[in-house]
Order: sequence, then C-alpha cells, then structure tokens
Amino acid sequence: MRRAGGGPAYALLLVITGAAGLLASWVITIDEFKLLKDPGFVPGSSLNPVVSCGSVMKSAQASVFGFPNPMLGLVAYGVVVCVGMSVLAGATFPGWYWLVFEAGCLFGIGFVSWLQYESLYRINALCLWCCLAWVATILLFWYVTSFNVRGGFLPVPTPVKSFFAEFTWVLPLLHIGVVGMLVLTRWWDFWTN
Repeated sequence: MRRAGGGPAYALLLVITGAAGLLASWVITIDEFKLLKDPGFVPGSSLNPVVSCGSVMKSAQASVFGFPNPMLGLVAYGVVVCVGMSVLAGATFPGWYWLVFEAGCLFGIGFVSWLQYESLYRINALCLWCCLAWVATILLFWYVTSFNVRGGFLPVPTPVKSFFAEFTWVLPLLHIGVVGMLVLTRWWDFWTN
C-alpha cells in the first residue's frame, strides 16, 4: 500500500493545533480538579455570565462519557502532536493510517459540534478554553481531510480534489465564521448592552 508523509507546513499545523488543544484540555482538567476540591472555585476564565467556564464545567455535558471531557482531549490532542512531530521528522504512513486518523478527526469535529450546540443553546455559557479547542479541532479536521483527499486516500470527484488543492483554507475559515456568527447572534443583546 502506498505511504505518505506530508510537508513541513502540514506537520506544523498538526503540531500547533494539537498543542493548542492539549493546552486547553490541560487547563480545563486542572480547573476541574480544583472544582472537585472546592465547589465554590471560580476559574480565572469565568469573566461574566456568558463567558463562564465554571458553568460549563458543572454541566452534565462536561462529562458525557463518565469522566471529564478534557481528559479525552489530553489523549486525542497528544496523539495529534505525536503524528505531527513524526511527519516533521520525515515519517510516512500507509493510507489506512491516514484514514484512521481521519476517523479520529471526524469523531472530534462531531463531538465539538455537539458541544458547541450544547454550550450555546442548553448550557447558555461559553468557556474560552473550550473555544480554543473548538478552533483547533476545526482547523485539524479540514486540513487532515484536505490531505487525505489530495493524497487520494479519500476518493472524491476531480473538481472536489481540485478545490481542496487550491482552497482548503476556505472551509475552516467559513466553519469558524459560522460558529462565530452563532455565538454573536446567540448573545447579541449581551454584547451590545
């Protein structure tokens, strides 16, 4: 089976998005431990009723698998950093490896999208560290998808492949823009008063 690595830019994108997600997961995990010790603990990133990491941490959605979500992030983003560093060092992987990596990124973007919905419309609060993880995951998903499409690991029609070759940056920008607009419109009255 054909093997592929990636250029330095792709490798650095993996390392940077993985490190950003890892940082967010680490800070939230530390705050979760502090919250367990002291139920009255208020995270430093809880700035107002809307940007309130404490409200998000206390929600049922913050431990959807029976343990705090950021612990999953510590593992997942750690893997991303390892893959990025391996590619940066010149490693190549078979197509099945990149497809498994794509599946992980697909799970990540699906999970993050669900968390975004829950945060905006059920929990009614935002966590800045979660937002960092959201952006990292969105960038990661679209660039990994682009890599797999351009490398021929994900079969798509030629025009789609050409689009990814030229305009990959459009998709994460559009995705982040839509999330940003949802945040703005959800709390428009709060931001403008």
